Amino acid sequence: MTRSATRSLLPLIAALFALYFIWGSTYFVIRVGVESWPPLMMAGLRFFVAGCVMFAFLLLRGHKVPSLKQWLAAGAIGILLLAVGNGLVTVAEHMQVPSGIAAVMVATVPLFTLCFSRFWGMPNSRLEWTGVGIGLFGIVLLNTGSNLGGNPWGALLILLASLSWAFGSVWSSRLTLPVGLMAGAAEMIVAGGVLLVASRLSGEHLTAMPPLSGFLALGYLMVFGSMIAISAYMFLLKTVRPAIATSYAYVNPMVAVLLGISFGGEWLSPVEWAALAVILCAVLLVTLGKFVFGRKPASLQEVNPDR
Repeated sequence: MTRSATRSLLPLIAALFALYFIWGSTYFVIRVGVESWPPLMMAGLRFFVAGCVMFAFLLLRGHKVPSLKQWLAAGAIGILLLAVGNGLVTVAEHMQVPSGIAAVMVATVPLFTLCFSRFWGMPNSRLEWTGVGIGLFGIVLLNTGSNLGGNPWGALLILLASLSWAFGSVWSSRLTLPVGLMAGAAEMIVAGGVLLVASRLSGEHLTAMPPLSGFLALGYLMVFGSMIAISAYMFLLKTVRPAIATSYAYVNPMVAVLLGISFGGEWLSPVEWAALAVILCAVLLVTLGKFVFGRKPASLQEVNPDR
């Protein structure tokens, strides 16, 4: 392999690593963080600070300030995806939903995205609808397991989070968003502000200064989970086929489950392992139906089940 080929391959490997392992690890890191931070406060700080840093960096790089119309569009999508989508997942993990189970539930977002796309007249193949049916069976199977069976409110919050992310994903392709990474920065700023207001109104407050692990978790989510991972995904969308860029949808749940089992004392019952396999197969069918029939995702959010 030539030196130039190696140089061009290294950014690709780094970007895929960021999506596969950084986004997959955020579920476990959220669990670590909510042990010392109130959930809405932590999620708000994560996105608001990350968004402001990205916004300032992009301005220094010569990017234009979004127009009012773009800010309103980015705000709406940021609320649906980050404030509601990621915020409710964070609250659910605070309610003792295991991080691996949360990741498996969130992996159903592509299935709900397919369903919402019908509202705007997007055609779907039989293969895709078969995937949706299998995925719904996987959700039912997962909720019969011991981790969610005794925590119906946590399961409901993650389901609502997945629905909100899916709806915002489809809607985002119909709105005039800021260009490039500026869209992500604007969405994070608005979502972070909304989450901080919600934290204040709900009466959240710090009862004690978070330990070092709490600050490290928050910093990891800001830098790696928000800024670096989003930039990596945008790079992949421009340089590789969408099927490769979105392949993290199969890897993230496994990364989250293995981290939770290895370091968080979590465990999955045989039924939950089966549900994980069923849901991943369903997402694979939907993805195959999408790309075999030549429909490319319209935006970053349309194929992004994490946060």
